[in-house]
Amino acid sequence: MNTLALGPAWLDPDYLLEQFGLIGLLVIVFAESGLLIGFFLPGDSLLFTTGLLVTTGVLDTPLWLVCTLVCVAAIVGDQVGYLFGRKVGPALFKRPDSRLFKQENVEKAHDFFEKYGPKSLVLARFVPIVRTFTPIIAGVSRMNYRSFITFNIVGGVLWGAGVTLLGASLGKIDFVHKNIEAILILIVLISVLPIVIEYLRARSKGKKAAAAEAADGTSPAPQRGRHAKR
Repeated sequence: MNTLALGPAWLDPDYLLEQFGLIGLLVIVFAESGLLIGFFLPGDSLLFTTGLLVTTGVLDTPLWLVCTLVCVAAIVGDQVGYLFGRKVGPALFKRPDSRLFKQENVEKAHDFFEKYGPKSLVLARFVPIVRTFTPIIAGVSRMNYRSFITFNIVGGVLWGAGVTLLGASLGKIDFVHKNIEAILILIVLISVLPIVIEYLRARSKGKKAAAAEAADGTSPAPQRGRHAKR
């Protein structure tokens, strides 16, 4: 099965699975779940493609085993991210931008965590970039460890097994085989959609705030009372 590379060839799910197999898949899931350098990896499309390749016999590994290992890698990845956040603490917010690190990604994850609380660990699993930084922010915020473990496991299973099983289920449909490139692109677009919506919402909010400040600055000065000194 040949798929359209979504960006560089080394980010194409089919290429990654062909080159590195199941071990490579688990490393990528682990890295994207909690390592700062893993935010750019194609988690959603990779899991979907894995399920599809398993159900078509291209990957000779039982589906239940693949799902189990993916869930473990995702949960352990978040665990490492949480511990990293607890150790680094506020220093993470002062780290300068670099080629692989952008402060805005940390801020997005922080806002996401503040907005949704502990359940953000589940929701963030389905949002690229945010899912990498959210467990780290949970650690920085010193979220209750028992709550973190609970939501980490729930999120890891829903995302890891859920997206893989979706690929396996749809992989039995001929239409999916004939349009795999379009399907993968659609998955990436859907997964990025929450970020686009949040960006547009923040941009609109910023414009409204700027307009409000401008209006306050140009409003006429209040007139003095009639008893004021002449």
